[in-house]
Amino acid sequence: MASEVYFEQVVAKGCGLDVHKDTVVATVSGTAISSETRTFSTFTRSLTDLREWLLSLGVTHVAMESTGVYWKPVFNILEGHGMTILIVNARHIKYVPGHKTDKKDSAWICKLLLAGLLKGSFVPPFEIRDLRDMTRYRRKLEGAVTAEKNRMIRLLEDANIKLSTVLSKVHGTSGTKIINAMLAGETNPEVLVELCHWRVKTDREEIKLALEGKLTDHHKFMLRMIKKDIDQTEALINDLDKEIADQLQPYAEELSLIKQIPGVGGQTAGALIAEIGVNMEAFPDEKHLASWAGMSPGNNESAGKKKVAGPRMATKA
Repeated sequence: MASEVYFEQVVAKGCGLDVHKDTVVATVSGTAISSETRTFSTFTRSLTDLREWLLSLGVTHVAMESTGVYWKPVFNILEGHGMTILIVNARHIKYVPGHKTDKKDSAWICKLLLAGLLKGSFVPPFEIRDLRDMTRYRRKLEGAVTAEKNRMIRLLEDANIKLSTVLSKVHGTSGTKIINAMLAGETNPEVLVELCHWRVKTDREEIKLALEGKLTDHHKFMLRMIKKDIDQTEALINDLDKEIADQLQPYAEELSLIKQIPGVGGQTAGALIAEIGVNMEAFPDEKHLASWAGMSPGNNESAGKKKVAGPRMATKA
């Protein structure tokens, strides 16, 4: 049997959490408290009981793996009650020498925590987390709008209407007017071409040829559905923009400074704050920040094959 691994204790009282979808296994240990393992459900009332149990024992440090989204409600309930909470990259736990697969995960996490061998991943304050939810959702919606616009272009191609060939922006002013006119029943290329803005450089005769397609009732129905979807999604984006702008008001100075970077506008500046916050003490230096953002090239080679490294978890030094 392998010998037990012993570490010097540097944290007085700690708790290791093994978080799952429906349960949280908690192991406490440390000075003047007996090692004990309890299991809690992930319902709010049970997680509150977990928090009160830890506080009654005087636990100062809590560690858990960053398991999917399941750690978030646990973190939210434990946050703000005087305990240091570490969200740890699972790889950092796995690669520590001495890990035994037959040990309970929560007990192993607790042992590493007490020994000071765990470093918490970057978790911004709740205001920034809320802002991050909105900016990320906004990007999802923007992606959905782009996908629907591409679907509209493919539908026009199916009708042999070559707007994407003669217009640089099918969904620009000229393209939108032409599509709306076709949906209203206009099919004459001579009439449709007059809807083009004077700045469109493509020869008008070529545009007429591009508009000589066969737009069926089915095409029109699908185009109306796609346009409706785009309009609804863009309305959601407008609502999000207003809320994001309100949430960014406390960071007006930081926004102003970030926008001084060449090529960075208001939306990008807001997204940067939403992702990394405004407290740079979470990152020891600019290299750690670049690494966390996945922008630092690294070597990850095994058996002659190079692997692409994704974003890394930022940790405090």
